[in-house]
Amino acid sequence: MSIKHLTGAMLATALVSAHAQAKTEVEWWHAMGGALGQKVNEIAADFNASQSDYEIKPVFKGSYAETMTGAIAAFRAKEQPAIVQVFEVGTATMMGAQQAIYPVYQLMEDTKEPFDADDYLPSVTGYYTSNDGKMLSMPFNSSTPVMYYNQDMFEKAGIKEAPKTWKEMEAVSRKLIASGEKCGFTTTWQSWVQVENFGARNNIPVATNNNGFDGFDTDYRFNSEPFVKHIEQLGKWSEEGIFKYGGRQSDGMPLFYTGECAMTMGSSAGLAGIQENMQDTNIGVAELPYDDTLVSEPQNTIIGGASLWVMRGHSDAEYKGVAKFFNYLSSPEIQADWHQFTGYLPITKEAYELTKEQGFYTNNPGTDVAVLQMTSSEPTVNSKGIRFGNFLQTRDIINEELEAVWAGRKSAKTALNTAVERGDQQLRRFERTQK
Repeated sequence: MSIKHLTGAMLATALVSAHAQAKTEVEWWHAMGGALGQKVNEIAADFNASQSDYEIKPVFKGSYAETMTGAIAAFRAKEQPAIVQVFEVGTATMMGAQQAIYPVYQLMEDTKEPFDADDYLPSVTGYYTSNDGKMLSMPFNSSTPVMYYNQDMFEKAGIKEAPKTWKEMEAVSRKLIASGEKCGFTTTWQSWVQVENFGARNNIPVATNNNGFDGFDTDYRFNSEPFVKHIEQLGKWSEEGIFKYGGRQSDGMPLFYTGECAMTMGSSAGLAGIQENMQDTNIGVAELPYDDTLVSEPQNTIIGGASLWVMRGHSDAEYKGVAKFFNYLSSPEIQADWHQFTGYLPITKEAYELTKEQGFYTNNPGTDVAVLQMTSSEPTVNSKGIRFGNFLQTRDIINEELEAVWAGRKSAKTALNTAVERGDQQLRRFERTQK
């Protein structure tokens, strides 16, 4: 049918349809399931409704590891998304794939979209920037470990405040056990909390080359004396029942949920889960303890979570849509809402200030601890973050070796020496792929 035979209504419908089809689609692969996935869909839908040129299409691709490996495979097949969410331990892998990624600072410059790296929290963006301060990916869901404690158990034991140092952790734990409790503390994500963040908090290197930021020819150093002493002490506390290991990742949380252990260390994004599982319990949030024999004032902790990487191989129109979406995502209102809903850190200073102004921290005590912990000091080379190839595999190695310490099968020194040796082999394997 020619256009002159269309009725007015049909013509209007055709024009609306053509306009809708004219929207440039931008595919975004992510690893956010459940309520977080629903929130991602909501953010994308709100952006899509805010303008008429671009449509962000979020696609859930499974776990972090599955999402990253899937995106790399898709790039080889020339079917890659424009945006992919990659967890922090995949940063070096993404950086190594230079032909596959479009650095965010370059994208914003090329599309002439407003962008100022100074608007973002340096302790968050530092993980994802080059040594000369250029942002390579867009932080999205950033968390950091904090300490949670059972205030009811503290009150029963006559303990007035949360411990700040590891010496105080021991004293408080012994007091709790003396009051009839079974265990002082547990931990989740033991490599992230007890190795990587122990190094950052106490300003000691986990590896050479500025923790991998200066190049791939890196060697691990987490078998140095401070780490050995720390793991050795945890091993002794494990024998005594002061510290109890509950498994990898977040498997140890039930020890805290059920009241078996009075304290735990875990992601700042875990507060909602704790409140849901412990509705009749008063929960406190405190900063991660530090070793006062190493530093008089602790450094910031380092982040976990993930960032958004832009992949090569798309049209200029799609990249313009990505840049506009990143600006939308970074706006104070969107970031404050994401931060308050999820417990992840706000990535900009304005989002933090807006959350404060809205009274969220006053009405929800403890929710600002992670932000204060991350912003109380200027990041050093040891607390900026870590950047290691094949680090997912190395974390598994660290887990294996630490479990041997908790079980009494290995000394801390032997376990950490072995973990460093095996981890260095992973670094060399990754280094070979970059030549």
